Amino acid sequence: ALEVVTQKPEKPFIAVVGGAKVSDKISTLQRFLVSVDQILIGGAMAYPFLKAKGHHIGKSLCSEEDVKLAQSIRSQDRGSKIVLPLDHMVAKDLMSKGEKCLSVDIPEDKIGLDIGSQTINFYKGELLRAKTIFWNGPMGLFENPRFAEGTKAMAKILAQSKAYTFVGGGDSVSAVNKIGVADKLSHVSSGGGASLEYLESNTLPGIEALKFGV
Repeated sequence: ALEVVTQKPEKPFIAVVGGAKVSDKISTLQRFLVSVDQILIGGAMAYPFLKAKGHHIGKSLCSEEDVKLAQSIRSQDRGSKIVLPLDHMVAKDLMSKGEKCLSVDIPEDKIGLDIGSQTINFYKGELLRAKTIFWNGPMGLFENPRFAEGTKAMAKILAQSKAYTFVGGGDSVSAVNKIGVADKLSHVSSGGGASLEYLESNTLPGIEALKFGV
């Protein structure tokens, strides 16, 4: 299934990447800059990229290391493939009720916790024209139902798509299973980290061991 994504992806090829840290996925993002047509960013992964572009991100999760990495990746993005959220769901803290933030910039006293409806609709339009889609990582704080809409929406969009759809990673898999659309996707793998490692190196230690009978 991963060979379809790495060796012969039908174009347009779009990657949807979420999660918490740029540092966890920098090698994957660098590879995607070469192989995909677009990288749709969501989750806490988006905030270092937004800050690197000069946007305000309020109290959103973001380390200086990730901002530097985001700046580095943006400098390598010659084709402007990286696409960032247009709006957000935010809250004063993790216990507060979510509210809409209809702009890219997040108020200083708020935390970004999910992508907003404008972003969902824009990402949907891009994804429905794709022929190959790889998704890894939630679009928000998926564990909290108030901030799970972006992740659920991605699952529904991929289920509607006629593309080859590969979903990898615990939260992404949880979303497609909760909504009941796993059987409408081409491949669903709970091995998120292993999938990313394969994308970076085109193999895994276990695969090499099987190849050579170790």
